[in-house]
Amino acid sequence: MSVSVPVKRKAAAGSIPGTLAWIARAPWFNRLIVGAIAMTGVLSGLETYPAFRNGTPLSQAVDVLQNAILAVFVAEIVIKIGSYGARPWRYFKSGWNVFDFAIVGFCLLPLNAEYVVVLRLLRMLRLFTALHDLQIMVSGLLKGIPSLGYVGLLLLLHFYIYAVIGTFAFGDNDPVRFGTLHTSMLTLFQVLTLEGWNDILATQYHGSDVGYDDAWKQMVIFGPRVSVARPLAAAAYFVSFILIGTMIMLNLFTGVIIRSMEEAHIEAAEEASKHRVAAAPASLSLRDEMQHLGEDLQRITSRIGVLATQAEALRADKA
Repeated sequence: MSVSVPVKRKAAAGSIPGTLAWIARAPWFNRLIVGAIAMTGVLSGLETYPAFRNGTPLSQAVDVLQNAILAVFVAEIVIKIGSYGARPWRYFKSGWNVFDFAIVGFCLLPLNAEYVVVLRLLRMLRLFTALHDLQIMVSGLLKGIPSLGYVGLLLLLHFYIYAVIGTFAFGDNDPVRFGTLHTSMLTLFQVLTLEGWNDILATQYHGSDVGYDDAWKQMVIFGPRVSVARPLAAAAYFVSFILIGTMIMLNLFTGVIIRSMEEAHIEAAEEASKHRVAAAPASLSLRDEMQHLGEDLQRITSRIGVLATQAEALRADKA
């Protein structure tokens, strides 16, 4: 039994699919692809300058380099598909492979010149698949989209309630910012960015006769303007909106993303452990076994931390 395994591995490695698989997994090949992606980004930036456009010798050189990079990407896809041997359709079982194939396929379409630069920029998105850590981050963000949708719905409800209150409370005093529901929501979005919100607060605090300049005083929007100072209501309104919107809602977004990142790292570690076990030889050295046990222990510790965080959240919800 111990003799048959190395023989099978050697036979597989000597075949064409085995050789292509070795090339696809080689670190130098991955560095080549990352370098090609970085180069196409640099060349796309150079094309923004007039010296590299409009049929100049430099633009022709850039076109040659871009076509060479595209040929490298096509060769990469051919190598990866060929590594599956008689089952090339398995290449498309990975969503990241489909993503790469779609980008390269779009770049091969015969489109007008104004679209070529945009398609070349799309090649930079292949960094998501070329860099493993970046791929994990994107996977974490994608996994967090359902939870982020609920947080976004809660934030939209927060905006809507305060926009209705602001329209009724400050619409007569400040019709430019709070005259209608949609203008109130846009104003609250500006307040949530903490950009110029003190001027908006001052207009409601002291009245629009003080907060408006001469040009705004001449404007007639959604009915006549009546300057009314509401210091207590304005302070309570804006302070509570900022505290709830900025300090709580945005922190919920951060918490969801962090949890999704942790789960993505755990899944990536589990996937790497499965591949390592499947590709491991019949016997391992003591050093390799200790290293693998340390990685498994780190993965289990991370999983325990995620479960503890979820348990604390459940206890807080029940409380």
